[in-house]
Amino acid sequence: MAEELAIDVKGMTKRFDGRTVVNSIDLQVKTGEIYGFLGPNGSGKTTFIRMLCGLLRADAGSGTCLGFDVIHDSEAIKRQVGYMTQKFSFWEDLSIAENLDFVARMYGVKNRREVVKKSIADLGLGGRERQLAGQLSGGWKQRLALAACLIHEPKLLLLDEPTAGVDPKARRDFWEQIHQLAAKGLTFLITTHYMDEAERCHRLAYIAYSNLLAHGTVAEVVAQANLHTWSVKGPDLVKLSAELRKSPGVQQAVAFGSMLHVSGEDAKALEAAIAPFRKEGYEWTEITSGLEDVFIHLMDKSKDNYSP
Repeated sequence: MAEELAIDVKGMTKRFDGRTVVNSIDLQVKTGEIYGFLGPNGSGKTTFIRMLCGLLRADAGSGTCLGFDVIHDSEAIKRQVGYMTQKFSFWEDLSIAENLDFVARMYGVKNRREVVKKSIADLGLGGRERQLAGQLSGGWKQRLALAACLIHEPKLLLLDEPTAGVDPKARRDFWEQIHQLAAKGLTFLITTHYMDEAERCHRLAYIAYSNLLAHGTVAEVVAQANLHTWSVKGPDLVKLSAELRKSPGVQQAVAFGSMLHVSGEDAKALEAAIAPFRKEGYEWTEITSGLEDVFIHLMDKSKDNYSP
């Protein structure tokens, strides 16, 4: 039996003032899946998410979200989707409990007082329910936002860079909650710029300047790029990287802490390019390309669609 799809869309397209910001994107997300959506700023990720949840109407494309037509059934989709925006979008002069109660009222949640109490307990907000939202740290605001998104028991959560500006401990706790919810059948489409978060997703897609460039598991995306990478340690890596970038066969030379990652698509050409630099004092090691190597490579190959 085929796995049920929470999202199944083809050719999704959006234009603003004659400029295409989402260009004929196909996407399938399985029920209960955590799907990462990655790409540089301005690539069209947020626009795509807003089309899925009915906040924007697509100019072209078709398909379903939670079984509803993405073009004609936007109101039905909204009732079953939770959308967490990049910017904290709740009321800072209301307490945690008041914010959740207000959202529950908007969705017409039955027995909302009990639901709000349960939400506060489930998201670890107990003891802070009377605290004003404006007084919360980034991590607690994030927790409140997630609680508000879940208050009406949606089937799909669309999270737009949900961990921007929060500390590593809050990020880890957040992802633990995401995986627990996904195990219960909730589906996630999450945009992020963090490579460690991308690796926590079941599958992911990479979009750059309106175009979908790669999708699949982390291993599949890395394999599709066919990128070969060497690491090098040694003195004056800034100067070395500048020289390497001039060499045919080297498509990128990027600093990673105390080393460089030097990459190219043609393994033989890359080896020939680095051969003159394999001198005493430098330690060269062939490594498996990482997700960040691949995404930098894909971004470098993409053409900015903002230019006339």
